[in-house]
Amino acid sequence: MTDYDDDRPTPRGELMIQLVPLPADTNANGDVYAGWLVQQMDTAAGTLAGRISQGRNATVAMDRMEFLSPLRIGAQVGCYCELVDIGRSSMKIHVEVWTRDRNNKPPRKVTEGLFVYVAIDEHGRIREVPEQ
Repeated sequence: MTDYDDDRPTPRGELMIQLVPLPADTNANGDVYAGWLVQQMDTAAGTLAGRISQGRNATVAMDRMEFLSPLRIGAQVGCYCELVDIGRSSMKIHVEVWTRDRNNKPPRKVTEGLFVYVAIDEHGRIREVPEQ
């Protein structure tokens, strides 16, 4: 995918959210739905985008994702976010998802993606991101 997913044994970025998927979040095989995971990643990256933009923001793009391993119910899931680039009104945020299974094996990376947000005002119009 990117140069971010090479031989790194630890997550890259700041832990933005951590949660545990429940049975309602899975398919018949007990694996967590991809859509559920994308929702968590968007929530995590959107939280960082809101902090950076100091207000409302909207998701405008998401780069491809590859699922490296299944995510099971009961596993502890962490979404780690890192600001990659910032423009006049946009922010690119890299998200990695890591999990630790209930049997306490070492954490493993599940997926990663690049999310793009724009800062918006109270009327939903694009606005500038404040100076960082």
